Amino acid sequence: MLKKGNEGLFKDHPFLHEVLVWDKGSQKLMNFDKLMHRVWFAKYDAVINLQRFLLTGLMTAFSRAEVKIGFDKNPMSFLFTKKIPHTVDRHVHETERNVSLIASLTDSLPEKPRLYPSAGDREKISSFITGVFYTISPASLWYTKQFPEEKWIGLIRMIPPGRRVFLLGSKDDGELCARISSASGNAEAINLAGKLSLLESTALMHHARMNFTNDSAAMHLASAINAPVTVVYCSTVPGFGFGPLSDDSTVIQTALTLPCRPCGLHGNRKCPEEHFQCALSIPADDLAQRL
Repeated sequence: MLKKGNEGLFKDHPFLHEVLVWDKGSQKLMNFDKLMHRVWFAKYDAVINLQRFLLTGLMTAFSRAEVKIGFDKNPMSFLFTKKIPHTVDRHVHETERNVSLIASLTDSLPEKPRLYPSAGDREKISSFITGVFYTISPASLWYTKQFPEEKWIGLIRMIPPGRRVFLLGSKDDGELCARISSASGNAEAINLAGKLSLLESTALMHHARMNFTNDSAAMHLASAINAPVTVVYCSTVPGFGFGPLSDDSTVIQTALTLPCRPCGLHGNRKCPEEHFQCALSIPADDLAQRL
């Protein structure tokens, strides 16, 4: 079960029979109630809860599943059959934390996350995968996790002639990607924001010479298909446990020692210190070395 908007990641997934979608829009609680009843009547053998929030804890606790597992930080964990300690350790990746939930059912060895673009997804992007190309995913939900627009423009200007770059993102990222493409002056910088699904974007990233992202969803898409990736960390740090997992991955971050960094686990709407040096001090040349 996941919130509406992400279900496209599991379209035609070979190992799932069903994806339950929670629409958290205007009727969030009503939609939750419908799902809770559905889970209750299904009486699953096991419910594994990766969330640490009250509502998913309620669904788990009253699911009638024989096995109910979740993190101890969930306020309803006292009703689970097994609760696992949740700690943000600088040496533990989020995938390892999540796999700890099912160690009693399988084993404690973490697997890399995987996504499975379908033949249709691959067909949709087939016309783009001629020659050497790069992808750039310049947006983030959080301002302080987003490498500045002018820096991405600078990177595109360093791309050798004859090589294309595809700008990826959601429909909401379309204007940002259009501005970057236009200001770069590179006719080979093509804006695909909002034009590809998540799995189609993932399939495209698999064929890129390099994928450039922020500490954002695009980095995880690259990891889930083991695509080469270069990740810019601004206000956050990879030590939180959300870093790239691709075999060919590099983290780019400021060389400055900033007492304010990291300023939060998930970034902020604006720089608390109003200087944003964690991003502005990173030269585009650092990324260009990965071209």
